[in-house]
Amino acid sequence: MTRRWLAQTLMLCVASLLIGCRATPPGKFETATVTWAKRWLLVPNSHKANPLAATQANLDFGRATYSRYCNSCHGLDANGMGVAFATHMSPPAPSLAAAPVQAYSDSQLKWIIENGLWPSGMPGSKGVLTDPQIWSIVLYLRHLSPSGGLVPELASATGSSGSATYVGSKACEKCHEDIYQRWQKTPMANIVRDPREHPEAIIPDLSKPDPVVKFKKEDIAFVYGSIWKQRYFTKVGNDYFPEGAQWDVVHKAWRPYFVAPGTDWWEPYYPADNMKRPTGPTCDGCHSVNYNIHDHTVSEWNVGCERCHGPGSEHVAHHTPRNILNPARMDFVHASDTCIVCHSQGRPLKNPIEGRYYDWAVGYDPSKNLSDYWKLEDHTLGETSFTHFPDGTAHKNRMQGNDFVQSVMYRRGVTCFSCHDVHGTGNYAELRKPANTICQDCHTPGGLNGPRAATLEEHTHHKPTSTGSDCVACHMPAIQAEIPGVLVHAHTFKVISPAMTDKYKIPNPCNLCHTDKTTAWALDQIKEWRGTSPWRVAETE
Repeated sequence: MTRRWLAQTLMLCVASLLIGCRATPPGKFETATVTWAKRWLLVPNSHKANPLAATQANLDFGRATYSRYCNSCHGLDANGMGVAFATHMSPPAPSLAAAPVQAYSDSQLKWIIENGLWPSGMPGSKGVLTDPQIWSIVLYLRHLSPSGGLVPELASATGSSGSATYVGSKACEKCHEDIYQRWQKTPMANIVRDPREHPEAIIPDLSKPDPVVKFKKEDIAFVYGSIWKQRYFTKVGNDYFPEGAQWDVVHKAWRPYFVAPGTDWWEPYYPADNMKRPTGPTCDGCHSVNYNIHDHTVSEWNVGCERCHGPGSEHVAHHTPRNILNPARMDFVHASDTCIVCHSQGRPLKNPIEGRYYDWAVGYDPSKNLSDYWKLEDHTLGETSFTHFPDGTAHKNRMQGNDFVQSVMYRRGVTCFSCHDVHGTGNYAELRKPANTICQDCHTPGGLNGPRAATLEEHTHHKPTSTGSDCVACHMPAIQAEIPGVLVHAHTFKVISPAMTDKYKIPNPCNLCHTDKTTAWALDQIKEWRGTSPWRVAETE
């Protein structure tokens, strides 16, 4: 018999003794027994020392690795700070600075990080983290303060003073080279590009005539976008204006570009002419750092480091976490607002501003409350608007924030960067891990967070390797239009019943895949699924 089998048997025996007891906190006997079993039976009793020396470079690497892979559940301070759903986890994530955790040897901590820890919900990192990354996390954990928070320098981080200025992302490269190199390759770092500096930025072949295209290559001052669509801005004075054609990247075709009446709230306030609709009020505030509405200058084009971390001059001059903003240290509302400010449809609380109507949160930076500057687009339940389906799900582009704040995920304290890393990853949409992996880290079959099924196949009623078993296929259907025919994923995480399609014309994930079937067929199929609530399936039927 293996030691792990003995540990699991012992824990099950303890659990069996508690059957029928009231839901009270475990007593000293239960706690001591399970703690002893984990340390001496479940986790290999190895005492190999950490091969990484406690240098500042290794500690910084450990902190960065921990922040990227661990703080979603343990918080930046390793004690749950900023993790609003921590109280809903069962068993709760322990303080990694507490004595029971610190009592493990270095090699035991490495084994736990690599393999996970049964019966807790902690997933293993084998195949995700390298040995040097895991050892760096162990080193970082050894330098947490005994009180359970970060070392004092980290615990007191508050951001820069009011006198700090913007210095540009390039100034961050020297100390954060790995992050900078990853970020440079992201869409965030390449939203707008000057074709004179980056001729490769222009995707279509402009030498081929097309009746939609009325401009020449030399007319283009900025290229905007590269993933779904690409638009072209020309410069007149100190303003930029959108040309009348856009490139559909997905379908490799030209499409007209013009904001038609009734398709955006600001449209009535500008003439029906692209050359009289400057991008400064409608676009540039989100596609730059520190856009100045008076002289139309920016500190940096694209979503640079200081867009999320605030002005960095003081931090560059004296490297300490106390003088730079970090959304990972914020509460979940302010943390997600750093993303929602641009990934949402809304309007400033004050408009017009100096005679112009702005479609971005003028005056906001991550040190402030977004709600003091920005209001999400209103919606009336049961009505279809240019932004929403009747149930409140978004159908327009750039509305991830409008969706997300409605979700159970958001209410439980999950943040945008619980799933995404805007510094860059090798995954679609800069996800921290592949989509199904990142979902199942928290939602394991039979787990307390659901799904309420023994296996993934029992939950999805599709083969594990099929599209029907992709979490996003059902919980994040692609129903929001970037441009006609190009759709992106919803972020409410709710499953839309075919009954909602019948009543409200909201696309449902079943018929998005089974395009040759009717909604009646889809409903009949779902009703046959065991373990599925008939009330949720029918919804409004």
